[in-house]
Amino acid sequence: MRVLVIGSGLAGINAALLASEFADVTLLCKSSLGETNTQRAQGGIAAAVTALDAPAIHAEDTIRAGAGLCDPEAVRALTADGPAAIQRMLQLGVNFDRQRNGELSLATEGAHSTPRVLHAGGDQTGLHIQSALVDRLAEAKVDVRTGVAVTDLALEAGRCVGATTDARETLLADAVILATGGAGALYQTTTNPSNATGDGIALAFRAGAVVRDLEFVQFHPTALIADGSAFLISEALRGDGAVLLDARGDRFMASVHPDAELAPRSIVAQAITEAMRRDGVDHVSLDISHLDSDYLRHRFPGVYRGTLERGHDITAGPIPVAPAAHYHMGGVYTDINGRTTVQGLYATGECASTGAHGANRVASNSLLEAAVFSTRAVGAIGRGPEPARPPSDHVQRLHTHAQAGAPSWPRLRQTMNELVGITRTREHLNAAVDRLTDWSERGEAPTDPTLPLATLTSRLIAQAALQRTETRGAHLRLDYPDANPDWQRHSLWQLARE
Repeated sequence: MRVLVIGSGLAGINAALLASEFADVTLLCKSSLGETNTQRAQGGIAAAVTALDAPAIHAEDTIRAGAGLCDPEAVRALTADGPAAIQRMLQLGVNFDRQRNGELSLATEGAHSTPRVLHAGGDQTGLHIQSALVDRLAEAKVDVRTGVAVTDLALEAGRCVGATTDARETLLADAVILATGGAGALYQTTTNPSNATGDGIALAFRAGAVVRDLEFVQFHPTALIADGSAFLISEALRGDGAVLLDARGDRFMASVHPDAELAPRSIVAQAITEAMRRDGVDHVSLDISHLDSDYLRHRFPGVYRGTLERGHDITAGPIPVAPAAHYHMGGVYTDINGRTTVQGLYATGECASTGAHGANRVASNSLLEAAVFSTRAVGAIGRGPEPARPPSDHVQRLHTHAQAGAPSWPRLRQTMNELVGITRTREHLNAAVDRLTDWSERGEAPTDPTLPLATLTSRLIAQAALQRTETRGAHLRLDYPDANPDWQRHSLWQLARE
């Protein structure tokens, strides 16, 4: 059996390692193995691993933050399989931080009702996970190819049978796993690496797979914006007592939500955005300097060094922060076993939409989702090819002959930042859809073969955002500021066949 894995983060490498136990596996990544959102993850990975916690409590917290759109079955799978996923990470060589007595050290983050976030190297959890995975990959029987971009999926009688690369090579496989990561780099201001451009969504959509909830782009509330780039300031700082201050130096989150700085991310990000708009500024401040400086340097070494390199010191006083594109709750529709609606095609990690996150992902559930559902996807492959049942919600069809892309990456990212950002209006979204459609349908074929994929994914995000005429979770419509009960449903899209 041949399995093709596209992507090299936690979801991709974990899937490749597991599949290599019974299949010939090829893993493709368009950059280096380490250039992933997994490697950049700071806070940690959430799971119910103590006697004072339980998967059912973790599930309740997840659903509470999901703004009415979590799939209960997916949440149960995520949280029930969580402890086993942590055991697998330990077996793979991830050295999570421990207390002096040897027990795992657990932190609290937004929307979690109890400490359940495991971390490594203080705030360098993703780096430790990625390093351990790459080490195990080097020992496994996996054909690893870096610097290879996938430009299309190969289909035969409606079944996915492989993929075509930018070198015009077609690799055939009995099963293809999309683990291409997120789409934050479709925006100018993002915490993601530059290769996180939503390729998997466009590839699956063009192959006829259903995609879901693409309008839900999570903007991390706290990033330090410097020299046009965004440096993530982990939510773990707020878990340890950091407070948000407006331009007057006043703490404002306590009057917004009972959990103050530890409210769900969408609420914190929207409150920051409103404070910036009210005061006419481009940032608020985050202050954790009331804690011991030696403790801060030890607990948050990555944030401490990163902010210091950018001219700020978390031990000395407040630092400027603003929301930045961070995570995509939407993606390729899958069941709880990673199966898409196209036979032979699987999706896992951030590029998939399992339904576990709803409209607003809980902090540190992303790494857990990647570990849990990549494991489940490989299990499904071992049981034999079977596509997911189409979702019960109405699926909208979109006609497109998209082969072209935006004139350049800067033009695409500027469009998404300005027209499809954290706050949205009908006027801006209409302008985005028109521009992105024109680029996709009538633009020129760019020299970068992944730019058409990114342009199509951007168009799908804008189209979905235009359609959802309400504010829910991470989707903030200034012209529809309230949640609408009629919209407590998923948005689903599929390519219209001629």
